Amino acid sequence: MSVHQDLSVFVRHGAGGVAGMELAVEGMRCAGCMHAIENGLAADRDILGARVNLALKRVTVEWKDGVLRPEAVIERLAKLGFTAYPFLPDGERDSDTREERRLLRYLGVAGFSAMNIMLLSVSVWSGNASDIDPTTRDFFHWLSALIALPTAAFAGRPFFESAIRALRAGAVNMDVPITLGILLALGMSVVETWNHAEHAYFDGAIMLIFFLLIGRYLDQLMRRRTRDLAGNLAALKAETALRLLADGSTVVMPIAAIQPGDRVLIQPGDRVGVDGIVETGESEIDASLVTGETTPQPIARDGRLYAGTMNLTGALTVRVEAAATGTLLDEIDRLMARAVESRSRYVKLSDRAARLYAPLVHATALATFLGWIAFGLAWQQALIIAITVLIITCPCALGLAIPAVQVVTASALFRRKVMLKQGDALERLAEADLVVFDKTGTLTLPEPELIDRGAIPADRLAKAGALAAASHHPLARAIAQAAGAPAPAGSVTEHRGLGLSCLLDGREMRLGSIAFCAAEAEAARVAAQHPTASLIAWRHGAECTVFAVDQRLRPGAVETVQRLRELGLELRIVSGDRLEAVAPVAAALGITQFQAGLKPDEKLQQLEELARAGRKVLMVGDGLNDAPALAGAHVSISPISASHLAQAAADIVFLGDALGPVAESVALSRKARALMLENLWFAVAYNFVAVPIAVAGFATPLVAAAAMSGSSLVVTLNALRAGRGVAGKRED
Repeated sequence: MSVHQDLSVFVRHGAGGVAGMELAVEGMRCAGCMHAIENGLAADRDILGARVNLALKRVTVEWKDGVLRPEAVIERLAKLGFTAYPFLPDGERDSDTREERRLLRYLGVAGFSAMNIMLLSVSVWSGNASDIDPTTRDFFHWLSALIALPTAAFAGRPFFESAIRALRAGAVNMDVPITLGILLALGMSVVETWNHAEHAYFDGAIMLIFFLLIGRYLDQLMRRRTRDLAGNLAALKAETALRLLADGSTVVMPIAAIQPGDRVLIQPGDRVGVDGIVETGESEIDASLVTGETTPQPIARDGRLYAGTMNLTGALTVRVEAAATGTLLDEIDRLMARAVESRSRYVKLSDRAARLYAPLVHATALATFLGWIAFGLAWQQALIIAITVLIITCPCALGLAIPAVQVVTASALFRRKVMLKQGDALERLAEADLVVFDKTGTLTLPEPELIDRGAIPADRLAKAGALAAASHHPLARAIAQAAGAPAPAGSVTEHRGLGLSCLLDGREMRLGSIAFCAAEAEAARVAAQHPTASLIAWRHGAECTVFAVDQRLRPGAVETVQRLRELGLELRIVSGDRLEAVAPVAAALGITQFQAGLKPDEKLQQLEELARAGRKVLMVGDGLNDAPALAGAHVSISPISASHLAQAAADIVFLGDALGPVAESVALSRKARALMLENLWFAVAYNFVAVPIAVAGFATPLVAAAAMSGSSLVVTLNALRAGRGVAGKRED
């Protein structure tokens, strides 16, 4: 049966007959890898160009349309030693990238203009005030205006547009006083210059824009980078299906291209990507990612198969009922949407501060203006003092307080193999007071292991391992791995639903079920020692051994649970697995509150009840059945081994087998939130001191801009403390 791939759905067709495709690449770690890929692809005459993004682990390849198959590019990369998968950017990522570039342009223009205007200001005030030539002073002021006015109109757009949207909606956000302060400072500067006054405040207005843009850019950078990393992970685990054609051949196609009514071949070891009915074949199904049930389930003709499960022992021909849409995953996705809607009501710390800040600033500036008018001061001077109040209270420190800490903390977490997918996840994680764990694949490793290896003779393990290497069954894989992943034994016969056999030294050697190997007596002894384990038997003539295979706790699970308790968190387990499998894990970790056999909607219901009781739940899970709960929790974490949907629902993803990053994330998030609050309180203290000075008329807009810049520098330096180790723990 011939097999070929069809990746045309991932190809972009551009102008001039140029086709292109973006690929996520595994194993690309340094500049040497980057050059190897670019030079290796450039050696192919059919490829027009290849651009590598080392930070995002991606390569963009272009070729002349019609002269090259997209599959050939992946094959070429494989020859260079790199595994690649098609990456399909979504509109949200493209939008974030465009916004980041836009902010960077604004920031560059504002910074360049601010430096030039400051130089002009220094030139004007380099001598004594009495020695300044009025004509020269006016010339420099008008020159500053020529730079400042177009710069403000261009670089201030993020604040102006946001303020206009808020006012149209009948609301006041933090950008309204910013916009008002900028416009009044520029307007008054033009009036003062026109009237040949000594002072103009173009430098203060542009400096204000520059520092605010730094905070806005950091916030955008945080969101875009974490989303890029999450998207790359999904691409590296992209799913395809083997579609059966009328002539009996098969073609590898993306799940998105499979239609209801198609027939697909699901081979042993394949992850099922469709919902459908089995037409031919018998097998066992691992549904642990979907239901949490660790025991393989038998399936035969007319059996219903769901996307997300794994085929273990036999080839199946399936008539597709639903593929990209309409599957069981869609029902889980619907539950996720409901859960996300409830969580979206969360108000970030910066937003809560802004709600109080904006009206207070307006009221203070207006009261200052009216107060000085009442005391008989000329309206021009009163307006200058009011503008000074707006500038000195302008929320540069407030705007930098949160994103600066987020970026530094996200970098520290990344060094610990933890990736944030939501900017406000740190705040929500710091608020958590209860941790709810899934069991299968979360507290335990996703792949089962041989747990009685020490009791098995080495020669028997080696023989059983060679036979197990010919199987895709997870229990067989555990034995093969324990034996050191030997080469598969020759001439292996598969007995569907029973096991494997082959001839060794003229005698039949078997590996499979207890009955298939006539190992009932030995199985009873092993089962008594390991009551929660799955058993697989081996027989070669009179020799017989029963292996106990079970899911092992993740490395560091006990220490992580203990550290979470030390942080004051309550711990629970909610699992879709059977009670017999959940109870021993809970006992090993000392977790007394646990539930088993829960469906996805029941898990979500549990979390909703806890939320109504005022609990802030951290959900840690990995399966498709965990996705709604991950989305509905106050904050959620998922391992990299999780299903696509679970990763999409989680706020945070951690790499590796160890569970330690969960506790480290909580500790770092609490430190980050403390620093955010410190920065916010510093902004309050700064205003408490600076505002009376400005209201009293003892500061000019230029002095106000300098004070504002200094406060921004303080909160930025304080944010850098977030990257240091927590509680004496060193970073790797």
